[in-house]
Amino acid sequence: MNPFIKAFIASTDLAHRAQVKFTANDGEVALATAPTDVIAGVVDYPNGAKIGQRVDVVLFGPAEVVVGGTVAPGAGITADASGKAVAAAPGAGVNHFIVGRVLTSGVAGDIAKAFINPHRIQG
Repeated sequence: MNPFIKAFIASTDLAHRAQVKFTANDGEVALATAPTDVIAGVVDYPNGAKIGQRVDVVLFGPAEVVVGGTVAPGAGITADASGKAVAAAPGAGVNHFIVGRVLTSGVAGDIAKAFINPHRIQG
C-alpha cells in the first residue's frame, strides 16, 4: 500500500517523521505538541522543512514515526511536546487525537513503523 501524501506549507521548522497539526490557515501545518491537537499526519521530508517551505505530510497509510516513549505494536499514538509518538492514554471523558497505530515496538528515540489514520478517541 502506498501512503496518501499531500504537500503543505510549514508554519514552523519541521523535522522528518514528526507529527503535525492543521493551523487556522488553509494549506499550512505546524508541529503537533499535545494529544489535544488536531493531528493531520506525519512529515515525510528527509531533510526536514524550514518555516515557509513546502513539506510532504503522510495523511493516511504506512509511515515511520520518531518515538517519544515506550510503544507496543497496535498502540494508538499521539504527539508529545516534541511531536514524537507516544501511546495515547486519555483519562475518563478526555478526548485525544491519535495519528494512527504503531506496527513495531519502540522506546524513546527509536524510529517505528506506523499506519497513519488520524482520528479521535475518548477515555
